Amino acid sequence: MNHASRSQHPPSLAQHSPAAERNGPAILQALQEVLPPKGLALEIASGTGQHVALFAAGLPEWNWQPSDAQPDAFESIAQWCRSSGVTNVQAPLVLDVLSPRWPPGADEFTGKFDFIYCANMFHIAPWSACAGLMQGASRYLAPMGSLITYGPYLELDVPTSTGNLDFNESLRKRNADWGIRLLDDVLHQAELAGLQLRERRQMPTNNLLLVFGRAAPSALLCPKLSP
Repeated sequence: MNHASRSQHPPSLAQHSPAAERNGPAILQALQEVLPPKGLALEIASGTGQHVALFAAGLPEWNWQPSDAQPDAFESIAQWCRSSGVTNVQAPLVLDVLSPRWPPGADEFTGKFDFIYCANMFHIAPWSACAGLMQGASRYLAPMGSLITYGPYLELDVPTSTGNLDFNESLRKRNADWGIRLLDDVLHQAELAGLQLRERRQMPTNNLLLVFGRAAPSALLCPKLSP
């Protein structure tokens, strides 16, 4: 079965996000192209669980660790995974990106995740969550690991779609700390955490998929001077 084209049907009592159903297949296709064949993945802000269930089916050699700041989402995550028949997803963990330890008490994960994934969080969280995500990814990514974020961004040299402008205005009316983030500001937070952008992918409905990795040591970036 082609998981990228499969329609998701909500299992009984599971939460359902129409946006996650729409964007999941395109994100999965990108992940299949970007990621190595197998590894250990951490999903931040798993929400309904639709993404992790779909990705675990489409990337079966990966071991997936879902997480969310709200434990009331955990039953939905479990139901989506049971409905998908996947066995490569661990029980979800409570994780707050602002915490200095991800998740609390789980230091055995430090430097071990080959892939950290976070979708649609920056614009519905305070700006401090961006720095928290970047700093946490720097601590918990394996040396050659990748942080991948997905969602809408504002770009100085790219016209913003009418839909994203309207969306941004509606977010700020709901919460003054929310809003679509300027990509340059996000990249600056990544740089402060020792991460750099490896790839920018344009996705459907005016979203971007960003692939970050550890920045190269400065000694490798600067040519040696002759004595």
